[in-house]
Amino acid sequence: MGVGRSYGSGPRATTALAGVDLAVHAGRSVGIVGESGAGKSTLLRLLLALDRPTTGEVRYRGEPLAHRNRAAVRRFRRDVQIVFQDPRSSLDPRMTVGDVIAEPLRSLRIPGDRRARVAEVLGWVGLEPDAATRYPAQFSGGQRQRIAIARALAPSPSVLVGDEPVSALDVSVREQVMDLLRRLRAELGLTLVLVSHDIAVVGQLCEETVVLHDGRVVEAGTTEQVLTRPQDPYTQRLLAAVPRLP
Repeated sequence: MGVGRSYGSGPRATTALAGVDLAVHAGRSVGIVGESGAGKSTLLRLLLALDRPTTGEVRYRGEPLAHRNRAAVRRFRRDVQIVFQDPRSSLDPRMTVGDVIAEPLRSLRIPGDRRARVAEVLGWVGLEPDAATRYPAQFSGGQRQRIAIARALAPSPSVLVGDEPVSALDVSVREQVMDLLRRLRAELGLTLVLVSHDIAVVGQLCEETVVLHDGRVVEAGTTEQVLTRPQDPYTQRLLAAVPRLP
């Protein structure tokens, strides 16, 4: 609540976020949209407990994120997983796909049959179990992003965060991955937080939309409301910039 994040001090201090109020309810899908420099990356780091706010506080399940409590942080890391923008850089090329997907299970000390879990989540994203023995470079861009999604799902998170998860993909593949995210959210009951510069992508995947501009929330509401009845001039400019077929 009232989250702010500044860097530096004195006259050279830079404010990345100022007084941001954002609530993500369980089972809902929320898009955070804005151009480069709007504060999306800073907000994402705070939501993932990778940084601490200068003002205000970030809460999860009603409790402040306790960075000093290692057990609490480990539970949070298990419960909140992220899919990054570019699978070429987020997947270690030296590891097999099976090792990539099992990595969070090891780091979070999650017990169980890891090989069986890897095969299960590969099936969820539409890949065969034998994909586990191959390397990321042997797959297409869309398949690599499916592998990244499988890795995020391996620890059984409640919240899936997407950091521009389809922007590095070709248009046809992008639609397939968005369909996959939509299906997984419905089948697994996931809470989805999608960070994107593309308001059209957010419009297809999210029930609620938050618009950031210069580190502040300038508009928030249901996606239908924000896209069809935008109140802020910045939101209106974003929508006017969306390409439309004649």
